[in-house]
Amino acid sequence: MATKAMPRAGLSALRETIARIENQKLPGRARAARSVDDAGFRQREGAGESIGKVMGRKVLLTGIDALDRILDGGFPLEGLTEIRAAQTRDAGAATGFALSIAALCQGATLPDSRLPVLWIGQAMGATEAGLPYAVGLQAHGLDMRRFLLGRPRTVQDALWIVEAALTAPVFAAVILEVRGNPASLGLSESRRLHVRARAGGTPLLLLRQSGAEEASSALFRLRVEPGPGRGHPLPDGGLLPGSIGNPVFHVIAEKSRMLSHAGTVLEWSPHDRRFFSFGPDAAAVQPDPAHPVAHLPASAGRPGGPPALGHVVAFKRAS
Repeated sequence: MATKAMPRAGLSALRETIARIENQKLPGRARAARSVDDAGFRQREGAGESIGKVMGRKVLLTGIDALDRILDGGFPLEGLTEIRAAQTRDAGAATGFALSIAALCQGATLPDSRLPVLWIGQAMGATEAGLPYAVGLQAHGLDMRRFLLGRPRTVQDALWIVEAALTAPVFAAVILEVRGNPASLGLSESRRLHVRARAGGTPLLLLRQSGAEEASSALFRLRVEPGPGRGHPLPDGGLLPGSIGNPVFHVIAEKSRMLSHAGTVLEWSPHDRRFFSFGPDAAAVQPDPAHPVAHLPASAGRPGGPPALGHVVAFKRAS
């Protein structure tokens, strides 16, 4: 027994010596990598997403103070939230942000007890922006074993499926994708969806493609645009030339008690399944002058677009 105890003691001393050397005499590049996370080499900003209650509402803390302030404490886990893409070319960014929120909701529980995500996509929306891609969804941070896709033909069918899904709290999140501003999804329909989502304790995301602002019963309405991307970060703080980094979203609150006209720019890390602040100087996103995008004029005989909400209130004349 004594002959075996000596090698074990020597092995333990050797391990302690190696650990002490690694902690004190690391090269500069490796020392920088140890101070950040292993996946994206990015400084963590908090303990990650967590579930809490704000004024009686069940919310999911995103870990980004600017976004949590816009959402009045955190993303609501009970009720309707609208995510809008003002133009068709922004549909990818709005879809990516909605899927990021769904991944947060799905990852808020233990892996063995994660609830599925339900995506209900209108046929017209799939024609314009495409269908969810399984490999891409997995790379975005979603659990593909717990992802369900429905493709109803009409908006009425989509509303029926969503209302049926909200009757039981079996989904981590439900996403309803529509195109434009259909007449069958007005104020009364949104009110009914919001009440069903609150009663079922399920977050419902209304993903509106190329739609204008309109009155709804959603707790919040967020307009999402593409943000300025950058390359993949390196351990020494630089960027890998020619690489494609994480998706970046420019989120602007259109319906919230904490309006922010400049919005906030967020970077989504699929590996960590969390948001990161893009940078202190990225609040005001300006178009790239090297790649200008011209806004097309309005069609002949038609207005240039609906006026923005909240600026003019029309009253009938008394006489």
